Amino acid sequence: MKKVKITILKTMLNVELAKEYGVDGLTVCPMMKEGQVFFADYAKPEGFCDEAWKAIYQYVFALAHGMGKELFYYGDWIKKPGVAICSCNDGLRPVIMKLEATEDEAEINYTPVR
Repeated sequence: MKKVKITILKTMLNVELAKEYGVDGLTVCPMMKEGQVFFADYAKPEGFCDEAWKAIYQYVFALAHGMGKELFYYGDWIKKPGVAICSCNDGLRPVIMKLEATEDEAEINYTPVR
Protein backbone atom coordinates (compact mmCIF):
# COMPACT_ATOMS: atom_id res chain seq x y z
CA MET A 1 0.00 0.00 0.00
CA LYS A 2 1.27 3.48 -0.91
CA LYS A 3 0.70 6.88 0.63
CA VAL A 4 -1.60 9.34 -1.10
CA LYS A 5 -0.82 13.06 -1.11
CA ILE A 6 -3.84 15.30 -0.47
CA THR A 7 -3.44 18.97 -1.34
CA ILE A 8 -6.12 21.54 -0.48
CA LEU A 9 -6.50 23.45 -3.75
CA LYS A 10 -9.38 25.77 -3.01
CA THR A 11 -11.79 26.74 -0.25
CA MET A 12 -14.98 28.32 -1.49
CA LEU A 13 -18.16 29.95 -0.28
CA ASN A 14 -21.29 29.67 -2.38
CA VAL A 15 -22.51 33.18 -1.55
CA GLU A 16 -25.93 32.78 -3.13
CA LEU A 17 -26.78 29.58 -1.25
CA ALA A 18 -25.11 30.75 1.96
CA LYS A 19 -27.22 33.91 1.90
CA GLU A 20 -30.40 31.86 1.58
CA TYR A 21 -29.58 28.89 3.83
CA GLY A 22 -26.48 29.64 5.89
CA VAL A 23 -26.18 31.17 9.32
CA ASP A 24 -25.18 34.83 9.58
CA GLY A 25 -21.45 35.30 9.23
CA LEU A 26 -20.81 31.97 7.48
CA THR A 27 -17.36 31.94 5.85
CA VAL A 28 -15.21 29.43 4.00
CA CYS A 29 -14.32 26.23 5.83
CA PRO A 30 -12.51 27.02 9.07
CA MET A 31 -10.72 23.64 9.18
CA MET A 32 -8.97 23.43 5.82
CA LYS A 33 -6.65 26.03 4.32
CA GLU A 34 -5.54 26.37 0.70
CA GLY A 35 -2.09 24.90 0.24
CA GLN A 36 -2.31 22.46 3.15
CA VAL A 37 -0.85 19.03 2.41
CA PHE A 38 -1.78 15.75 4.08
CA PHE A 39 -0.65 12.18 3.48
CA ALA A 40 -3.09 9.30 3.87
CA ASP A 41 -3.32 5.56 3.30
CA TYR A 42 -5.86 3.44 5.17
CA ALA A 43 -6.72 6.05 7.80
CA LYS A 44 -7.76 9.70 7.98
CA PRO A 45 -4.75 11.96 8.45
CA GLU A 46 -4.47 13.80 11.74
CA GLY A 47 -6.11 17.23 11.55
CA PHE A 48 -8.14 16.34 8.47
CA CYS A 49 -11.87 17.13 8.46
CA ASP A 50 -14.07 14.08 9.22
CA GLU A 51 -16.69 15.06 6.65
CA ALA A 52 -14.11 15.70 3.93
CA TRP A 53 -12.56 12.30 4.67
CA LYS A 54 -15.95 10.60 4.22
CA ALA A 55 -16.22 12.23 0.79
CA ILE A 56 -12.77 11.16 -0.48
CA TYR A 57 -11.70 8.00 1.34
CA GLN A 58 -12.74 5.67 -1.49
CA TYR A 59 -10.48 7.56 -3.92
CA VAL A 60 -7.62 7.52 -1.40
CA PHE A 61 -8.12 3.77 -0.96
CA ALA A 62 -8.05 3.18 -4.72
CA LEU A 63 -4.92 5.27 -5.22
CA ALA A 64 -3.18 3.69 -2.22
CA HIS A 65 -3.84 0.24 -3.66
CA GLY A 66 -2.48 0.75 -7.15
CA MET A 67 -5.10 2.72 -9.09
CA GLY A 68 -2.45 5.41 -9.58
CA LYS A 69 -1.22 3.84 -12.80
CA GLU A 70 -4.59 4.19 -14.52
CA LEU A 71 -7.11 6.92 -15.29
CA PHE A 72 -10.19 7.13 -13.10
CA TYR A 73 -13.56 6.34 -14.69
CA TYR A 74 -12.35 5.08 -18.04
CA GLY A 75 -10.52 8.30 -18.85
CA ASP A 76 -13.59 10.54 -19.08
CA TRP A 77 -12.93 12.51 -15.88
CA ILE A 78 -9.25 13.25 -15.11
CA LYS A 79 -6.64 13.16 -17.88
CA LYS A 80 -3.65 12.43 -15.63
CA PRO A 81 -3.10 8.93 -14.18
CA GLY A 82 -2.80 8.78 -10.41
CA VAL A 83 -4.74 12.00 -9.79
CA ALA A 84 -8.26 12.70 -8.58
CA ILE A 85 -9.83 16.11 -7.99
CA CYS A 86 -12.51 15.85 -5.30
CA SER A 87 -14.53 18.04 -2.99
CA CYS A 88 -16.07 17.68 0.41
CA ASN A 89 -19.83 17.38 0.86
CA ASP A 90 -20.44 20.90 2.18
CA GLY A 91 -22.68 22.52 -0.42
CA LEU A 92 -22.36 25.98 1.09
CA ARG A 93 -18.58 26.07 1.55
CA PRO A 94 -16.93 23.25 -0.41
CA VAL A 95 -13.25 22.44 -0.23
CA ILE A 96 -11.57 21.23 -3.43
CA MET A 97 -8.73 18.71 -3.05
CA LYS A 98 -6.15 17.10 -5.31
CA LEU A 99 -5.34 13.48 -4.49
CA GLU A 100 -2.13 12.05 -5.93
CA ALA A 101 -0.69 8.55 -5.81
CA THR A 102 2.88 8.44 -4.51
CA GLU A 103 5.58 5.79 -4.48
CA ASP A 104 6.04 6.18 -0.70
CA GLU A 105 5.17 3.04 1.24
CA ALA A 106 2.45 3.40 3.85
CA GLU A 107 3.26 2.33 7.39
CA ILE A 108 0.74 0.24 9.29
CA ASN A 109 1.00 1.64 12.80
CA TYR A 110 -1.54 -0.52 14.58
CA THR A 111 -1.63 -4.12 15.73
CA PRO A 112 -4.20 -6.20 13.83
CA VAL A 113 -6.81 -8.00 15.98
CA ARG A 114 -6.44 -11.76 15.85
